[in-house]
Amino acid sequence: MEYISVVKFAEKYGVSERTVRNYCAENKIDGAFLTGKTWIIPADAVLPSKKNKARISPLLQRMRQEKEAHLKGGIYHRTQIDLTYNSNHIEGSRLTKEQTRFIFETNTLGITSEDTRIDDIMETVNHFRCIDYIIDHATDQITEIHIKQLHKILKTNTSDSQKSWFAVGDYKRLANEVGGEETARPDDVHKRLKSLLSKYYKIKTVTLEDILDFHVEFERIHPFQDGNGRIGRLLILWQCLQSGIVPFIITEDLRLFYYRGLQNWEQTNGYLTDTCLSAQDNYQALLNYFGI
Repeated sequence: MEYISVVKFAEKYGVSERTVRNYCAENKIDGAFLTGKTWIIPADAVLPSKKNKARISPLLQRMRQEKEAHLKGGIYHRTQIDLTYNSNHIEGSRLTKEQTRFIFETNTLGITSEDTRIDDIMETVNHFRCIDYIIDHATDQITEIHIKQLHKILKTNTSDSQKSWFAVGDYKRLANEVGGEETARPDDVHKRLKSLLSKYYKIKTVTLEDILDFHVEFERIHPFQDGNGRIGRLLILWQCLQSGIVPFIITEDLRLFYYRGLQNWEQTNGYLTDTCLSAQDNYQALLNYFGI
């Protein structure tokens, strides 16, 4: 097994060395041990989760139960299909909603056409796994490690993963634009994301506005070579489940309003807020139907 020092572990998770030593002394990091006066930590060890004082929301509790039971036809099933289809569709996936449903329910594609792309299939399967990862970790404080893991899951076994310059599960190596606007340069991504996460977790009571502010900044950083929109919208689900806020899914009829909201954030926040509130109303109707 590979081991790392307290210094490396602290750098990895963006915490102080003193905090790491305290975690080790309190047996909160699995596999850590003392050699003389020095703590040695397994390289794959994770940061201990801070206990979430807020109770797990009824929605998260139901999702975990249905996921564990492999239950079809519930809110977990519906969220998997609706979020995966719509988020991938925004990014150009050609799969239909019915094909997305077939993949989730039967692990088959159903009716295909000549222009069905393997990447669309792989990213659909991977997106389902991303949602499962979020449900499992929803009460954990989001870290850069978590964000990179979501990207790794999403882009594994895609054509992008075969490109030598494309970093699956890591930040971009080449500068890129979004909508003709400059994004963070590769060397600045870590610093800006660390600052964004730090600012977010200093908020005592997270609101929808806080989540949207985070989302806009995440998309402006654009940390990965590709997949930023989907990772950003997956993080919205994570933040909503974590804070007990009703989630929302950007559907085709809201897509252009969503883009307008992203572009005009800070000048007219109401564009994005109103769009997401409309999407939230749609999801609330589902919660009402399923008795959550």
